[in-house]
Amino acid sequence: MVDTDVLIVGAGPVGLTAAAELRRQSVACRVIDRLPARLPYARAVGVQPRTLEIWDRMGMVRAALEVAVPMRGQVTYVDGVEQGRFELRLPPEVPYVFAALPQYETERIIEEHLARFGTGIERGTELVGFTQHEDGVVSRIVTASGAQQELRSRFLVGCDGAHSTVRKGLGLSFEGGAFPEEYMLADVEVDWSLPQGYGVRATHHDGDGRVDDLLVCIPLPGDRRYRMSMLVPPELSANGEEPARDSRDSVAHGLEGGRAPRVEHIQAVLDRLSPQPTTASVMRWSSVFRISHRLVDRYSVGRVFVAGDAAHIHPPTGAQGMNTGIQDAYNLAWKLALALEGGAHPRLLDSYDAERRPVGEEVVGRTVKHATEGIRAAPDDMTTVMLREAQLLVAYPSSPLVAADGAGPGNGDSGSPAPQPGERAPDCPGLAAGVAAMPLRLYDLLRDRGHVLVLYADSAAALAACRETAATVHRLIGGNVKVFVVSRHQAAAEAVSGQTDADGRHLPVFQDGAGEFARLYGAEGPTAFLIRPDGYLGARLSPLTAPGTASALSDALGRVFQLPQ
Repeated sequence: MVDTDVLIVGAGPVGLTAAAELRRQSVACRVIDRLPARLPYARAVGVQPRTLEIWDRMGMVRAALEVAVPMRGQVTYVDGVEQGRFELRLPPEVPYVFAALPQYETERIIEEHLARFGTGIERGTELVGFTQHEDGVVSRIVTASGAQQELRSRFLVGCDGAHSTVRKGLGLSFEGGAFPEEYMLADVEVDWSLPQGYGVRATHHDGDGRVDDLLVCIPLPGDRRYRMSMLVPPELSANGEEPARDSRDSVAHGLEGGRAPRVEHIQAVLDRLSPQPTTASVMRWSSVFRISHRLVDRYSVGRVFVAGDAAHIHPPTGAQGMNTGIQDAYNLAWKLALALEGGAHPRLLDSYDAERRPVGEEVVGRTVKHATEGIRAAPDDMTTVMLREAQLLVAYPSSPLVAADGAGPGNGDSGSPAPQPGERAPDCPGLAAGVAAMPLRLYDLLRDRGHVLVLYADSAAALAACRETAATVHRLIGGNVKVFVVSRHQAAAEAVSGQTDADGRHLPVFQDGAGEFARLYGAEGPTAFLIRPDGYLGARLSPLTAPGTASALSDALGRVFQLPQ
């Protein structure tokens, strides 16, 4: 007897994402958080385009678009001299740009989305220990009233931050180090006339060429409102003493209590480094914080998983932390849902560590490098740098869910413009349907769905292969994969439209009138694209008419699903 399928510890953006996606797929879960209320702090403020794509897939991006502000770039000053603007530009087919949103707003949006499924947060409730067994996990919790309870679940997910009780309970190592510097954070308004939507980075160097003063400003929703970070002045410094740490952990990372900067501390830095004379006002909150960089040795043990800051912490450079954690949660959630449904390959959940730990390792290494050397130290061209910062190059070429002979070049930096298995499935505009008067995006067709098999037909003659492929998929796994056809030519689309697959089921068809799907996906003949729930390609099979295609499709599906013998 279990109390819930999944217990999620931590109600930050990572835990809420895991819960919302599980509930969207009808999985029972409970979310506990030791805090009595959401913190009103603009901690993590950068929202990457890839996160907005995930929210689109989940059906909750509209609420974010209503309150987020675009991040257009950054203006850099060194020793009082402007070094130019750093523009945040992405290819036109990417559906969302970089955005800024206070973390409390991010949490509100996901929490309200989660509430649509009848699930709330059990606040003031703390995990104090757990024991896992072959068929589940028994967690010991203390509720807001002080009562101690045991809660039984099939799985436990720790999204409980840098000082994670779940990580400690698993005995995972958390190797890394800490930066010696202490920083101030503040949420303030200023009266300068710098361009809207641009961050500001100003540094000053001492006589030896070392940075001895720093100001970083990230725009927030509001009139000239910014989240500012800067070095701690002597009067707020720990002066070499052991920094204040969470009582549950020895990791020095995150906000500290007891040493909150005042507006005059912020103003003193602005007086030294601001590009224009300005006055700080309306300070909503401030804190001192420290930065560590650490990574767990495993993302899961048995039925217990860690995600977000519980698994990896690093400098806030490039706003990678929260966004990486959200992707952790989304990657894990669809796999847990399929495992609980009973249709998953027995080793599907092992792919969570195999896919996400290399990503965490890369992000920790990259953010540490950027924090010490600057983002321009990257050897790549700026388009690649921007795509990587947007987290659009995250890929799983070595995943056990990707066929070895179709992995393609690694790390999402394929030499081919066509996405390879394990890489992100790009959006595509300009798709038409018989009853839709306006063009559709591919992401419109993927929204609120699980696995989708997109069959590209370049001619009416390719219809037979598409119909047979659709029927094969249904015979293998029933309705667990949605199938539809995209066709380049109007004649082919009209020939296919309204038809059925080889077993008589309706086969939806969308016309690629401008050829954007063919261009972005590199489709030159009848091809099958298996798109996972998290928006990555599980397989690319071309041409559909080649011998062995049915076997290759079965292999791709069999890496995820439990197929009939």
